[in-house]
Amino acid sequence: MFDTIIRNGWLYDGAGSPGVPADVGIVGDRITAVGDLSPASASRNIDASGLAVSPGFIDIHTHSDLPLLVDGDANSHVRSGVTTNVTGNCGSSAAPVRGEAVDFMQRRTADLPLEWTWNSLSEYLDRLRDGGTSVNVAPLVGAGTVRASVLGLEDRAPDESELQEMCALLEGAMKEGAFGLSTGLIYTPGSYADTDEIVALARTAAREGGLYATHIRGENDPLLRATAEALEVGRRAEIPAQISHLKAMGRHMWGQSAALLEMIEEARDEGVDVTGDQYPYTASATGLGAYLPPWAHDGGAEALMRRLRDPQGRERMKEDIREGCEDWISLHRGVGWENTLITQCPEPELEGRSITDIAEERGDDAFDCAFDILLECEGRVGVVYFTIGDEDMVNIMQHPAVMIGSDSSAVSVQGPLARGKPHPRAFGTFPRILGEFVRDRQILSRGEAVRKMTSMPAQRLGLSDRGIIRPGARADVVVFSPDEIGDRATYTRPFAYPDGIHNVFVNGRETVRGGEHLGIRAGEILTRSF
Repeated sequence: MFDTIIRNGWLYDGAGSPGVPADVGIVGDRITAVGDLSPASASRNIDASGLAVSPGFIDIHTHSDLPLLVDGDANSHVRSGVTTNVTGNCGSSAAPVRGEAVDFMQRRTADLPLEWTWNSLSEYLDRLRDGGTSVNVAPLVGAGTVRASVLGLEDRAPDESELQEMCALLEGAMKEGAFGLSTGLIYTPGSYADTDEIVALARTAAREGGLYATHIRGENDPLLRATAEALEVGRRAEIPAQISHLKAMGRHMWGQSAALLEMIEEARDEGVDVTGDQYPYTASATGLGAYLPPWAHDGGAEALMRRLRDPQGRERMKEDIREGCEDWISLHRGVGWENTLITQCPEPELEGRSITDIAEERGDDAFDCAFDILLECEGRVGVVYFTIGDEDMVNIMQHPAVMIGSDSSAVSVQGPLARGKPHPRAFGTFPRILGEFVRDRQILSRGEAVRKMTSMPAQRLGLSDRGIIRPGARADVVVFSPDEIGDRATYTRPFAYPDGIHNVFVNGRETVRGGEHLGIRAGEILTRSF
């Protein structure tokens, strides 16, 4: 007797194989049988005739650390078929935090109904577990968070004792179950770290069996040398490297995906364990402050606001944004203010508009307009910027070492997380792959696309019982319509759940039915056993 049998579906087991007709039987939180289960009975039967059945999607790159504390339903992700979030990416994690790092994180989340009650990773995970989540959570530790906890937001190298303190903080979090280390090398304070500092931290993570996930030091002009640095860290620290949201950014960089992928292939041939992830959109998202040179952020938010008020500071920023400085190139290069749209800030009337449009309305220079907006909003300004060529996106997507990651937070169409105009990838990444790039454009086979969303990230994380449909595996399962699946969220109307997701099971419990959330929070806090 099964708890649930999903009958008559076309099964994509996650291994990359073409689909086959098969039933899936679930007892408790496990898949217990796969095949012809027509003679068997179950408490609940789901007729998946004409539908595809696959493992739940594992989002290898999310920023859901704090949103899941605000709303554990994880609507935009679980309604997209995502059953696991990897958090703590791009050098920023909810834990471990202490000292200036706590103040820094509290300023970033000032508009969320969130009380800070933790310091260690285990305390944060307990808080997450107490509230419950509708998705499984696999945490990384952000190197920027660790650095801020020890050095604050200063632009300087750590001395030997400080570096040891950073490594000890990371080691403690790894022993509490973190899956690895992440860096965000375009963001302060992560951008202040040199390669040797990163290698020292990565070696600490490697000793505990972790991986190294990196938002490299630049994805426009510095793309290849920044990728070379990521490979160097992997090589020197002897750690698996995961290059986040692979892209060639800026029109002047279009076509560089070939050189990027060649560099990755050569490193893999040499024995470097490197993979990457990608979201299927030609626009990126970040904070407007990331356009500013690293020196402008030295000392934290108050120091930045002071420099933005200073006419000489502004002129220096303008020059550096245009020309670059000290091996740093601004995101502005190859993008422009006309292609930079505000998505979230304390002034809702600015959301959905480009910096150029706002500057023209104000009768102002676009650079000064951007600086003024940062001042008015105390630095809390999110933007979307259009930078990526379709051909490069497709080249990267087809590479066998690249998996899918949304680079988003789990949000909702209502409640405290329904704010601003987030990048549509929060609602549509995985359905977009299966709709536009599998069914419509035939860029990927369905079996290969499912592999990139399931077993591939599971193997990267060392999750042997997830990302695959076979007896004994955890019952994270998605039932979707190959003919209907697709994203509906757009840049101007991002709050839209996708089409074609029929049922989602998380640890054996049906969480989505007919595309609707059932209010179930069956997600588990995953910790790696080292």
